[in-house]
Amino acid sequence: MKIEKQFLSAFLDDLNHNRVVLPTLPEVAVQVRNLVNNPKATARQISRLVSADPALSARLLKIINSPALRGHEKIDNIQSAVTRLGAVQLRNLVTTLVMQQLYQAKGTQHTKQRLKELWAHSAKVAALSFVIAKRFTRLPPDQAMLAGLVHDIGVLPILRRAEGYPQLVEQPAVLEDVIKHLHTIIGPFILDEWGFSPELVAVTSQHEDVWRSEGAEISYVDVVIVANLHSHLGSGHRLTQVDWGDIPAFTKLGLTPMESIAMLDAAREELQEVRSLFV
Repeated sequence: MKIEKQFLSAFLDDLNHNRVVLPTLPEVAVQVRNLVNNPKATARQISRLVSADPALSARLLKIINSPALRGHEKIDNIQSAVTRLGAVQLRNLVTTLVMQQLYQAKGTQHTKQRLKELWAHSAKVAALSFVIAKRFTRLPPDQAMLAGLVHDIGVLPILRRAEGYPQLVEQPAVLEDVIKHLHTIIGPFILDEWGFSPELVAVTSQHEDVWRSEGAEISYVDVVIVANLHSHLGSGHRLTQVDWGDIPAFTKLGLTPMESIAMLDAAREELQEVRSLFV
């Protein structure tokens, strides 16, 4: 375990002295978020900015017209999308759609594979969070989806740093232990840097704390905790070995674990539809 301790010590020291290179939010998401946060911005300005990226515009219209989000009428242009959705929801969807770029970084074959697996897991948790929020809370489903997508964002700089420690990469179990210890510490640094809301920042630091119980009001952390648990069903993940019946997030959602399993099984088509948006 010597290599694990060396890595943890060096990483935490660099983090405390602002020497860790954090991932940056793709530029178009930054521009959209800045414009939306400007009280003087108009729907036309926002739509013009998004429309400048044809690929993003096409994907955005696809997600808006998907069964998960579709309204009474089909939306065929970005300005109509801004008008119908509102600037905040559009900002969330744009951020969600560009996030995949962060998981396609260059690196060793091991890192590329691990990033691919991490993206697949994040997309699964995002879809589960969307459906859970939509059916059992008053939280905006698009915000819950984004929360699920970024819950493990703290893993990214850890994987990049691990490339400089071949002994660590060659021991997957040890690397996973390092990730378990560090990713909830660094995740909040990343989302703070990006200017995300405190509610989403909390998701990155608390989603592993399945026993947390903070008030009666349902939060994005509660939604992501339940979504993350469901994402591991059928695997040997450690979270499948705990007694879900004692986890406060289920109680806050008004669900038993078995009821949530039945509900998500019934929502299989909707889950698949939402997950397809990340492919």
